[in-house]
Amino acid sequence: MVRLFIAVDVEDPVILSRLESVRDAVMARGGRFKPVEAQNMHFTLRFLGEVDERLVDEIYEAMRNVKFNAFKARLKGLGAFPSLSRPRVIWVGVEEGYEELRDIRIQLDSGLRRMGFKPEKEEFVPHVTLLRVKSRIPPGTARILAEYSDYDFGIMEVRSIRLKQSILTPRGPIYKTLREVEAA
Repeated sequence: MVRLFIAVDVEDPVILSRLESVRDAVMARGGRFKPVEAQNMHFTLRFLGEVDERLVDEIYEAMRNVKFNAFKARLKGLGAFPSLSRPRVIWVGVEEGYEELRDIRIQLDSGLRRMGFKPEKEEFVPHVTLLRVKSRIPPGTARILAEYSDYDFGIMEVRSIRLKQSILTPRGPIYKTLREVEAA
């Protein structure tokens, strides 16, 4: 069994630097957070969970049936799940490119459903996770989240989607690309 998800990696060094800077500014307020390392920052298109390794090629085939052209995605604003007042996950959203990411997700869901994967119950909200909150947020954290609620992290080009394996370790997850599908 392998733990899998399909994603768009954030690779632009300028955007990654801005994401790290804001992530670190939130962490500097104190509190217990689990930060996402820069090399692991991505948009999750579909989390698949523990999957029989023999299905990797079939999942890849479903990915190859997704039709999309390269497009630009503007990373903008901080948000939180379930809410800014009680965050468990702090993330960066996407403005431009939202519809394209949503369309890729819809196509993926269609192909994966034929393989027996059930659709996710939650609405798809494209985002890049910066931090997971491990305790109550310290005073002042809500203010910094509000300060960055409209911050423009920059524009990246989306040229591919990747099937990723998540290897869980005590030091955090290691993500390994198993397959990649390029834009048309």
